[in-house]
Amino acid sequence: MENIDTATLAAKLADHPTIIDVREPDEFNSGHIPDAINIPVSELTNRHQEIPNGAYLICRSGSRSAMATEYLTAQGQHVINVTGGLLAWQQPLEVR
Repeated sequence: MENIDTATLAAKLADHPTIIDVREPDEFNSGHIPDAINIPVSELTNRHQEIPNGAYLICRSGSRSAMATEYLTAQGQHVINVTGGLLAWQQPLEVR
């Protein structure tokens, strides 16, 4: 499984990477990385085709995104887990 830390992901924001937040909608709405797409882990099996190769997966701590990364990798997709999750994120969050 490929991993990236939050500081490295933050440095890539200017390139507009695809960031998939796998938390539940209420968690996502309370604060997320700007331009992140919410595809909860609970919907992953039905929506995995919406996630492009090269996407970065994030959650609160890195646990759910690691599980999602393992699942998607087993489906033949190439995605990257963000270790530490939003607990380690040092940039501003967007709130809905």
